[in-house]
Amino acid sequence: MLAIRLVRVIENHIEQLSRDLSEKVWNSPRCSDLSKVPETELQARTREIYRNLSDWLLDAVDAQVERRYTELGAARAQQGVAYSHFVWAIISTKEHVRTFVQREGLSENAMELHGELELQLLLGHFFDLVLYHAAVGYEQERNRIGGRQSRRKGDEQRKIT
Repeated sequence: MLAIRLVRVIENHIEQLSRDLSEKVWNSPRCSDLSKVPETELQARTREIYRNLSDWLLDAVDAQVERRYTELGAARAQQGVAYSHFVWAIISTKEHVRTFVQREGLSENAMELHGELELQLLLGHFFDLVLYHAAVGYEQERNRIGGRQSRRKGDEQRKIT
């Protein structure tokens, strides 16, 4: 299956892909709020995506994706990263991988083209799940933080009166 071969090509280029994506994201004004996240953490997350891609795409481990990206969304909310910057980083990651697949796919016949298209569909589905679960985690954390702040304001109001 060509999709598996292409995923292996991605995994064999983890360092290059991670470095290129990191540069792209860090230099984008749409992601500038990610400067609140330690650089080593961002690099680790980028490598994690590429390293686990075959498991996440081909083994359909939705529960792992849900847990991991709900946690990541909550972490970005705790770090005070603007939601739009967080989402743009995920979108940039998706486009970076898709561009790499198109460049490396080298579809010379209908069967290879079918495999490349299959992988593109899997990538689209995966990143849709990532965006959803990251949003859930981000919202839950913002609500938790907001609830804590509301309780503090209420306490302060009671002290004043």
